[in-house]
Amino acid sequence: MRPGRLIRWTGFASACALALALLAWPAAIWLDKTYPPPLAGFDRLSPAVTDRDGRLLRAFVNPDGRWRLPVTLSEVDPDFIDLLISYEDRRFYRHPGIDLLAMGRALWQMALHRRIVSGGSTITMQTARLLEPRPDRTVGAKILQMARALQLEKRLSKTEILQLYLTLAPYGGNLEGVRSASLSYFSKEPAGLSLEEMALLVALPQSPETRRPDRFPERARDASLRVIERAAMTGLIAEGERDRVAGLQYRARKHPLPALAPHLTRRALQGAPDKVRISTSLVRPVQQRLQSLAAGAAKRIGPNISVAIVMADSRDGSVLAEVGSADIFDASRDGWIDMTTAVRSPGSTLKPFIYGLAFQEGLVMPETVIADRPADFSGYRPQNFDMTFQGDVTVRRALQMSLNVPAVRLLEGVGPQRLTAMMRRAGAAYSFSGEEAPGLSVGLGGLGMSLKDLVQLYCGLAVAPGRALQPLDNGVDPVQPGSGNGPLMEAPAIWHVTDILRELAPPAGSANVDIAYKTGTSYGYRDAWAIGYDGRYVIGVWVGRPDNGAVPGLTGFTAAAPVLFDAFVRSGVDHAAFTPAPAGAVHLARQELPPAMRFYRGAGEAAASRGAVETAPHIAYPPAGARIALSQGRRAYSPLIVKLQGGRPPFRWLANGRPLDEPGRRRDLTWMPDGPGSANILVIDAAGRTARVDVFVE
Repeated sequence: MRPGRLIRWTGFASACALALALLAWPAAIWLDKTYPPPLAGFDRLSPAVTDRDGRLLRAFVNPDGRWRLPVTLSEVDPDFIDLLISYEDRRFYRHPGIDLLAMGRALWQMALHRRIVSGGSTITMQTARLLEPRPDRTVGAKILQMARALQLEKRLSKTEILQLYLTLAPYGGNLEGVRSASLSYFSKEPAGLSLEEMALLVALPQSPETRRPDRFPERARDASLRVIERAAMTGLIAEGERDRVAGLQYRARKHPLPALAPHLTRRALQGAPDKVRISTSLVRPVQQRLQSLAAGAAKRIGPNISVAIVMADSRDGSVLAEVGSADIFDASRDGWIDMTTAVRSPGSTLKPFIYGLAFQEGLVMPETVIADRPADFSGYRPQNFDMTFQGDVTVRRALQMSLNVPAVRLLEGVGPQRLTAMMRRAGAAYSFSGEEAPGLSVGLGGLGMSLKDLVQLYCGLAVAPGRALQPLDNGVDPVQPGSGNGPLMEAPAIWHVTDILRELAPPAGSANVDIAYKTGTSYGYRDAWAIGYDGRYVIGVWVGRPDNGAVPGLTGFTAAAPVLFDAFVRSGVDHAAFTPAPAGAVHLARQELPPAMRFYRGAGEAAASRGAVETAPHIAYPPAGARIALSQGRRAYSPLIVKLQGGRPPFRWLANGRPLDEPGRRRDLTWMPDGPGSANILVIDAAGRTARVDVFVE
């Protein structure tokens, strides 16, 4: 082109640019009042569920089927912002939305080279186009885009405009926004990108389909090099970086976005469908490790098996990890079923709480001897898991061996209602198949509980002495506070239980982690459980078939316990030491125990044997001065179970001075209190001898 024509053409182009700018100003004023910018379209974002620190657990496509994750500047590497502005809009922080110098330069270059060399659109103008896409590229469309840019600059800060651009920019396929692209192409958050990755994500929105690194790696590399060359020319990066990047091979591929805690995140979205960011209490690294552990364990154990894991902090009740199944997409394992909330038989996992209540009520001590022999409890005849009996064993050994008869003997002593009342106070839900009051079978798994409720209950053993038990809270599900606001049991009773469970050896091949734990196996080998804790954290593991099918040979010790020990190791959290023995918790050898506590005899056992010497009546339970928690809320109370030893039948019972029933031969009494407060129970035997206890009902 001859110089004269070039000058005339340039002058004409400059005049056109000036005219466009002059027309844009009055158009912008009119538009600003009549047609505000369509910021409402920005609301169509992909919902993102995060952990407690804002790290992504799972995202969902927006209503348009696109991955459009919101992002803030604090979540993007500052070097990326510098690269973007250097390449796209060097005067971004100085212009009002339209850069006349850039537009003039673009027109000059187009006239000189007879092709588009650089665009004159600012980041604000590009953002306006993304908010209001138009297929045509006419002068009128350009004027509207410029007017919209002025509107945006009037309404938003530069930071907000950048965040809009970084959220809406196209990156190929259904990816929109730098966070979606960073996670999909590089499996990284945009705060952790390398220089060449940042350069690619700066260049990609200009031509998102033809520069996709998963389809056109050479084009992607060339586009990245142009960004880096521009940055080197402006002194933003060192000259040598271009040569380094030029030698790289782009082999990026699209990765699936994170899908951690799929059951919980699905409930989170269902519970808050209008929220874009939903925070949970989970810790992403812990969730990721335990989710991987569950998947591997299920494959190792066998087909159709699923694994669920819950990890909680007993200090505040927060849930660190919640793995509902081995793989939500594995139909052969019914992976869509969340086994952290499924109600199942807990097997023997409630036994520690039976023993704890017995310690608390002074019925036994760890070295008390208890009989493990065939017994009939009004028609209920429990058997041990291996169908054998151990004879006389210490209470400590009975709990460690998970013997059934001793547990039922102690549950008969404390009363099943006491156990279920304690569970209610802890906020641990349970269910019965019928409407009858709980019987002795509840101690061996004769009720329904979920893994989360068991973890809630065991948090009462892990929490520091004297501290209130906090309800489990994952940030999504409704919190289920208990009816009580204090410790689960008295500190000495909890300490004795923990001391016994800490002595259990880990399964073969497992790490020797200092935890207290209990296993359980439901009837018919349908559920395998292992719940463990240290001085702070509680982890619960369930293994089995979600369809309730039997798995012969599946036990808590062989299937769930190895996963439990692995979970404590893989979680990566610091081990929390157990608290020292509290006041009142002492180790006593059997010969050091009071004679009455050296051997435990259940209700009526002492006098029932033939030839036994008749003794005066003695109320074995409740102990004198005990505070009995019977409240079920709303002025409802569980009955008080009273146990009698010795004496000669028939017996006459009185409660607060009022006779109860007719004289009879039973050595137990069920009495319904009128309400809270002091109460006294008196019994008179056939010889006129009496026994009395004073208690406080709460």
